[in-house]
Amino acid sequence: MALPEIPAEERTPLVEALLGVIRQLQDRVAELEGTVQQLRAEIAILKGQKPKPQIKPSQLESPAPRPRVEGAKRPGSQKRSKNAELTIHQEVPLHPPDLPAGAVFKGYEPFVVQELKIESENTRYLRTRYELPTGGSVLAPLPADIQSHFGPGLICYILEQYYHARVTQPLLPEQLHDFGINISAGQLSRILTENHDAFHQEQAELLTAGLETASYIGTDDTGARHQGKNGYCTVSSHELFAYFESTACKSRLNFLQVLQGGSCTYAINETMRAYGERQKLAAAVVQKLTSGPLQFAAAAAWQARLTERTIDDERHVRIATEGALLGGLLERGVSRELVILSDGAPQFDLWQHASCWIHAERPLAKLVPHNDEHRAAIEKIRQQIWELYRDLKAYREQPDAAQKPLLEARFDALVEQQSGYPSIQGVLKEMRAHRTDLLRVLERPEVPLHNNASESDIREYVTKRKIRGSTRSASGRRCRDTFASLKKTCRKLGARFWDYLQDRVRGLGRIARLADMIRQRAKARQAALA
Repeated sequence: MALPEIPAEERTPLVEALLGVIRQLQDRVAELEGTVQQLRAEIAILKGQKPKPQIKPSQLESPAPRPRVEGAKRPGSQKRSKNAELTIHQEVPLHPPDLPAGAVFKGYEPFVVQELKIESENTRYLRTRYELPTGGSVLAPLPADIQSHFGPGLICYILEQYYHARVTQPLLPEQLHDFGINISAGQLSRILTENHDAFHQEQAELLTAGLETASYIGTDDTGARHQGKNGYCTVSSHELFAYFESTACKSRLNFLQVLQGGSCTYAINETMRAYGERQKLAAAVVQKLTSGPLQFAAAAAWQARLTERTIDDERHVRIATEGALLGGLLERGVSRELVILSDGAPQFDLWQHASCWIHAERPLAKLVPHNDEHRAAIEKIRQQIWELYRDLKAYREQPDAAQKPLLEARFDALVEQQSGYPSIQGVLKEMRAHRTDLLRVLERPEVPLHNNASESDIREYVTKRKIRGSTRSASGRRCRDTFASLKKTCRKLGARFWDYLQDRVRGLGRIARLADMIRQRAKARQAALA
């Protein structure tokens, strides 16, 4: 606020002194306002809100700006024929009314209209019954695709709406009633959760095929409440498949059981022994297990072996079981060279592990700067990470053995530098501890530098969880995992989920098994790279 003009004749020594005090107070208020704004920004950061100014988000996967070519169209703006792939079901010629005499026909101008018909169609089958001369009677059978009072098209629609379109179970009966379908909530629930063994079997097959053919898999997990209790859903995925499974906990033991699918194989072999040695399991415990049968096809049989050999210490049981499950995976055809790509969670650290760079850099973006020097130090380290990350991406696209030691040296220089701030040093120390995992791309260029694909896959489950909440029955939870796996895998393989449902429910057999499609695609890729 500006001070009023005071005439010179009124500027007494006392007035001048008061004006000086007012100016000092104004300067102090301006200084305090700046401090208040800074404190508000820091409080917003602590509350998880967007501060002003805000820390820039990770630029590791930000696309580089493309150079503008004069006269060229922007990407994605190219025109394409919208009707080229449409199936025309009928053609209706139209003629102008009241044509004058002498009008000459010059052909047709097509105008395509897309329409969708949703209507109920109820069929009453009159099944004849004949009494046989030898006694008894015979009843005419229903068509092969009719298994209940609800036709295959309706069943496919219900499955598609619930598992793909995310229509909630309470809304589905209302929608179907509007279409003229008379169905109860119980009948709808049975269609959604019962008699889906064929789908469960195909889900198990696609996991087996995916692990057999993939050189790496990405994995992630998220919360999944069941019957009012906390649980977790884990996704294991690759470019050709996605497999979801919900369990009550998350641990390395649980992850190994998820990778085994519906039935677990426990094997005492070299892999199991090496794992026990790496986890510092006592050699005497391993020695107890090596005599007698070396492979078990059920958890009960494995537990009986542990009890028989008096192995009851909790740590010994856990490590031995993890090693046996790991050995069982190799017995089932999983390669020991399989890379597990994750966000760095320790339960996923198996075989050859790769860590996500975006998760490694993210703690820096979450740091609350103490002052401008701290903010500048954070930005400096992040910039170095972005530059190294871009060069690692270039190496992945075109591996060069000569670049490997240079990139390793740059990583070591990055994590060994001293910034003077403990918060930054903690992030660099964590990166140094995961050096091998973060630089896995130098040995295995086919492995991505981040697990964005797995996070995208698991987001499907997160969205459904927000809409529907927790599952209530074991069959409901299993069906949610199964249909999420089948839907995601269909999308990755380029198959339409609606066509897939129609084929499986009607028993047409026109669409190949998803596991066979995975193996064929993987074989074709290997042939293309050879």
